[in-house]
Amino acid sequence: MFSSVRAVRSRPALLGAALAAALACSVGTAPTALADDMRSKQWYLDAMDADAMWKVSTGSGVTVAVVDSGVDDTVPELKGRVLPGKNIDKPTKSAREDTNRHGTNMGLLIAGSGTQGGVKGLAPGAKVLPVKAYENVLPGLKVVSLGIRAAADTEAKIISVSLGGSPNETENAELKSAVDYALKKGKLIFAAAGNDELGRIDHPGAYPGVVAVSAVDSKGKVAQWSNHGAGLGLAAPGDEIPGYCTRGTGYCASKGTSQATAITSATAALIWSAHPDWTGNQVLRVMMETAGHNGKVPSQFIGYGTVRPAQVLLKGNGNPGPADVNPLLAARGAGASTTSPSPADTADKGAGSGDQEKPQAGKAADAESEDKDSAPWTVIAIIAAVVVLIGGAVAAVRVRNKRA
Repeated sequence: MFSSVRAVRSRPALLGAALAAALACSVGTAPTALADDMRSKQWYLDAMDADAMWKVSTGSGVTVAVVDSGVDDTVPELKGRVLPGKNIDKPTKSAREDTNRHGTNMGLLIAGSGTQGGVKGLAPGAKVLPVKAYENVLPGLKVVSLGIRAAADTEAKIISVSLGGSPNETENAELKSAVDYALKKGKLIFAAAGNDELGRIDHPGAYPGVVAVSAVDSKGKVAQWSNHGAGLGLAAPGDEIPGYCTRGTGYCASKGTSQATAITSATAALIWSAHPDWTGNQVLRVMMETAGHNGKVPSQFIGYGTVRPAQVLLKGNGNPGPADVNPLLAARGAGASTTSPSPADTADKGAGSGDQEKPQAGKAADAESEDKDSAPWTVIAIIAAVVVLIGGAVAAVRVRNKRA
């Protein structure tokens, strides 16, 4: 039986001409202007009220293990933020090298400093510990299981896995064992649901106890390409997310449940940093309790809702509850068990019998409220677009003046 595996690759976003030009080429732009421009593209930071949250928590003291293609510690935004980590792919080489850039972009979304007009992570005070599972092409889920097990043996409290697929029987046993090992060590595991618009969740996200993450856009709507199904944990921004281009230089917009997973991991880092005495179970419980939704939960499309860390950090909402009970397992009625569904059980069977239908165009995944971190994100996106256009016009005037 063959397995179906892949890095949960970012999907290139279609951009307007002005926005595409700004993202694709930053050469010659003044640092201040570039910083303002990049921040406007990180629409989710304003939507989540990041500036106010950073006065309470930056993720300091929390390490996030990124099981991916490595994390390049030479990019400006990640200097001093990337720990040595482990290289599963080539043990004699560094995990802080990344020709693929997928892992680097995940690291940016978690802990980027934003320096030199670059990407700022949601938890800029956190540390990233790279666990390099592959170079360019994910060879199979065995390396993911090795990566999760290796991450579990480090100081990282959170394991972020923007990888996934359908394992064969051997890989399923190995991957489940690695997940169980990490959960027993108190690690909080987030994994991408997948980008194939399928009615199933990729592994390892499909395993009980792992938080599978789907993606929403700036309007708070579920991305059409985001996988769905029973077992989804949470949703997070995953559309029009800036990062380093996979080819060439500069920044490009991308989308995927990979990005949503990194942002969810950063959310956990912010909360855990503010409450260092909590366990991973308690951090996850308040994330689930404060997530935004407009229907019954768990939903097959957003799980318990869209992450809203400001509800915890600024409002003080969420009851951490018991330290030793995984809220996902408790909600499933699984108690302390981490029994895994077989690959056949999670095959594409459509939407199933969930209470919430798949959101169509115009149907929001999140509930509106008066809180800033729950505000309709389309408004923020429009404001950001206006800022981009104004910034572009000012830059053009400056160039013309210099040439005159």
